[in-house]
Amino acid sequence: MADVPIFPPPPDVPPTQRAQGDVPLRYEDISQDGRVKLLALPQTIGAIVWQHALRPSAIVAAQHSGIVPILTRFVMEGGGGPVSVRKPLSAEGRYALYHTVDGKDEVNRLILNIWIDVAAPLGRTHGPPPPRAGEKVRVGRCFAEHVFTRPFGDEHHRKVLRFEYEGLPPVPPSRWTWRRPDEVLALPVGARALDAEPVADAAPCLFGLTHTDSNQHVNSLVYPRLFEEAALRRLAAHGHSLSLLASECEVAYRKPCFAGDRMRIVVRAFETTDGVAGAVGAFVSDADPITRGAEALRPAEQSSTWPHPPLAAKPHCMLRMLFS
Repeated sequence: MADVPIFPPPPDVPPTQRAQGDVPLRYEDISQDGRVKLLALPQTIGAIVWQHALRPSAIVAAQHSGIVPILTRFVMEGGGGPVSVRKPLSAEGRYALYHTVDGKDEVNRLILNIWIDVAAPLGRTHGPPPPRAGEKVRVGRCFAEHVFTRPFGDEHHRKVLRFEYEGLPPVPPSRWTWRRPDEVLALPVGARALDAEPVADAAPCLFGLTHTDSNQHVNSLVYPRLFEEAALRRLAAHGHSLSLLASECEVAYRKPCFAGDRMRIVVRAFETTDGVAGAVGAFVSDADPITRGAEALRPAEQSSTWPHPPLAAKPHCMLRMLFS
């Protein structure tokens, strides 16, 4: 298995595949210590990349015919601060197309990747200005991986292996190295597990319409939001302070949830070699007795590199989160 970076370096792309602009902040986007929350960063992808870089591309035309890039992996990283809610975020984004291959070196996926870097001027919403007030600093960045599919088509014809639109190559020439979704569940190298095995969070996830979006399923950002709460509960059980904010998050999406679904978050807390608190876990179906919830994340054969080999069950969504 090739080593795939968690946050892949952005490629050099032509100006037509780039965009930049400002995005306003909301009060709920900034924590009390002045840092921009992770879940405030993804809005810049829609406002900058989708609305400006991608809108004139043939990718949008493909969407109108039923070929849609479905989010499969999302990485968010926080940055510096403090910043004020009164100044907008400045974002620079880009996109690129790729393909992946199977064991026979045949194309098995067409990929859309998006990168965005987000900055804001140092400042405070209330109180005296901080040192270097007004100086722009990086407050975060995001990487979003998508696989093209026909989500509303016949189940035997959903996979897209070739484009047939003017302005798009039949197969993008650049090859992408696929990161297997369950790799998200591996603890960082040298990390100390606080839980010997995954623990099912006591609070069930009862998804309603409030969790959904116009894509007809639970919104992709609902999972990290609910997982951060479950991870904090797990870290608190180990005596950690709750004055923590998610600073890094990787999410692997395997199967969507819908309004009416009952899920359970299964969590395993850890500490990195330099004492940073974190957690890995997944959203699993609550249809089975909760005593089986933790085992949904346990591999069929135990391994020192848990969670490999592949999981005994297939969660809907898998996450890794670090706090600071």
